[in-house]
Amino acid sequence: MANRHLSRSIVLQTLFEWDFRKITPEASQAVLKKNVEEFSPQGGDFSFMEFLLSRVLEKQKDLDRIIEKAAPDWPLDRISIVDRNVLRIGLAELLFSDRSEVPPKVAINEAIELAKAYGGDTSGKFVNGVLGAVYKEMGEPGKDEVSKRKKFNLDVPDNQLPVERLSGAVIYAEEKDDIYLAFVHDVFGYWTLSKGHLEKGETEEEGVVRVVKEEIGLSIKVEDKLGQNEYGTFDPEQGKIKKRVMYFLAESSFKEIKLAEKGGLDDAKWFKLSEIVNLNFYNDILPLVTKAVNILLKKENND
Repeated sequence: MANRHLSRSIVLQTLFEWDFRKITPEASQAVLKKNVEEFSPQGGDFSFMEFLLSRVLEKQKDLDRIIEKAAPDWPLDRISIVDRNVLRIGLAELLFSDRSEVPPKVAINEAIELAKAYGGDTSGKFVNGVLGAVYKEMGEPGKDEVSKRKKFNLDVPDNQLPVERLSGAVIYAEEKDDIYLAFVHDVFGYWTLSKGHLEKGETEEEGVVRVVKEEIGLSIKVEDKLGQNEYGTFDPEQGKIKKRVMYFLAESSFKEIKLAEKGGLDDAKWFKLSEIVNLNFYNDILPLVTKAVNILLKKENND
């Protein structure tokens, strides 16, 4: 049986040369044949390599738009040549391959292995975070191609979309006359709030206590309801869906944060109130943080 991992490696080497030398897609086919002769003289699965290379090059603009939207703090020219072409390969297989031949988890895992083998020390983690996030929340990019394959109904009215319920929290702690807030950091360069899906039969308050404990190891006490964020997205298995996240203000003791291994997040820290003005937040998260800070300051003034 042909070694698909070796085939992907050869496609990556070809894309590296295409990207570095700025050669044409047509010229890249000759490079592919040269690489096959050098690294897979027994022939290998040439038809698969040729198809994958062609698919990446044909969809390059679409793939790059997805990367740019998913990682706004990482312009393509700031991503290493290896990493950006691993992402292109992973996304091409994730979005445009026959899922019966290349399941999503296989596409993601193969890309991670390529990144670890040919990229830098953090390449595997970066690729894992980006592809994992794209897989869970594809949004608009690539939805037509996926929908044709899965025959999703994209005309479902907004009020009839299936809803995924989540809970999250702005977490605070008091330590030596200072107030600290706990945030998690994602691979796209933003500080955001710990959140997660609710389990069946779980209330929002119960869910956020469990989620925070699992994600960053903190035991919290829910105090105030801060508000709800709702947004439509595209799930590769369900099609169009709506995510509804209820956020709370919650208190914790000031203890060490232990971030669980989770795709999309790479750090978690405590910050003093005076420090958060310099943090990079998503637009829909900033009002929640601001409301939480105002509540905390009001409580502090009343004490």
